[in-house]
Amino acid sequence: MTVLIFTAALLGSMALGMPIAMALVACGLALMVHMDMFDASIVAQNLIHGADSYPLMAVPFFMLAGHIMNAGGLSKRIIHVAVTLAGHIRGGLGYVTIVASCILASLSGSAAADAAAMSALLFPMMVRSGYDPVRSAGLIASGSIIGPMVPPSPLLILFGVTAGLSIVKLFMAAIVPGLMIALGLTVAWWWVARTQNVQVSRRASWQESLQAIRDGLWALVMPFIIVFGLKFGIFTPTEAGVVCSVYALFVSMVVYKELKWSQLPGVFIHAGQAAAVVMFLVAASLVSAWLITVAEIPGEVIAILQPFMGNKILLMVAIMILVVVVGTALDSVPTILILTPVLVPVVVAAGIDPVYFGVLFIINNAIGLVTPPVGTTLNVVCGVTGVSMDDSIVGVIPFMIAQLVVLALLVLFPDIVLVPMRLLIG
Repeated sequence: MTVLIFTAALLGSMALGMPIAMALVACGLALMVHMDMFDASIVAQNLIHGADSYPLMAVPFFMLAGHIMNAGGLSKRIIHVAVTLAGHIRGGLGYVTIVASCILASLSGSAAADAAAMSALLFPMMVRSGYDPVRSAGLIASGSIIGPMVPPSPLLILFGVTAGLSIVKLFMAAIVPGLMIALGLTVAWWWVARTQNVQVSRRASWQESLQAIRDGLWALVMPFIIVFGLKFGIFTPTEAGVVCSVYALFVSMVVYKELKWSQLPGVFIHAGQAAAVVMFLVAASLVSAWLITVAEIPGEVIAILQPFMGNKILLMVAIMILVVVVGTALDSVPTILILTPVLVPVVVAAGIDPVYFGVLFIINNAIGLVTPPVGTTLNVVCGVTGVSMDDSIVGVIPFMIAQLVVLALLVLFPDIVLVPMRLLIG
């Protein structure tokens, strides 16, 4: 009964047009009334403590780093390096998009920021070279969601905080699956690009390539700083966010000199607005998460999923299908905050490694960023490129299929995630 009340209150609040944060509080209140334990002080305390988390401080810092990178020229130089190295290959700008997605993903972790940067810089180049605008927009949208899958992903941080898991372990476990997603996109683009009659860029000389790498070197070393620092315990994920922001600010203002003092207030305001939305969602989610625990909803969900509990793969398939369906209607952040406290106890009871589950759960949520009707990243790409939503949905289909195939492989072969994680952690 409590599962029904929780679901009805959440969906009913959303149907009335409530913001997701308010809907989370509303479903918590509904559970309190149902259990005859209404107390406004519990709501207030959970709202305050929801955002009072040291690991969670990494989220606004990495968001700030992403905004600084776009304003300070780091993103532009990374894309230029990729164009110089792969632009001369048939369909090369598509491969450039995938390579640039991987590099940008390891810097900002923000799908929306990466999508906006690549849409503004790469899409016009692809259209001028004869690439299909619909497929190009679909590839950019699909490539940009690599950001939330790999460190320093804010979604991995949110999941780790909500589930009480090591964020470093989540970061290390996500590296290989993220690269596999990129490989899947590469294969899908190769298949799509075979039939396109496009112009091939002139092969850059060694001098031009070296100059592009030299120019972008300050941006290119940032992922190694983050991974090295986390691997050897030099800094925590939260401190990594601070390092990333300060480094991006230094490079943008002192080295590249593209970010001016007059632009700083705007950059900080935009980053603060984006972070405030996420932090308030997290605070509101703790109200419902606390009541989910008190109402023993995970136990009811375990009972519902009991037929699958004896087979880990079957259980993971069922959960992944559920998350795909939910991802078509909800953005990734509320999906994580709503489902994590419900599903993590289920997978732990089934003997599934929660870190492994978390990586697949986040990949699934990232794919939800390009699934209609919500498709946050898809909307960003449409807004920047001018491609209609209907066309972009068609353009993203082959790449979404490739990502779902990789997700299926990770479900069937958990060691793809677990073995590299153990090697990287040591």
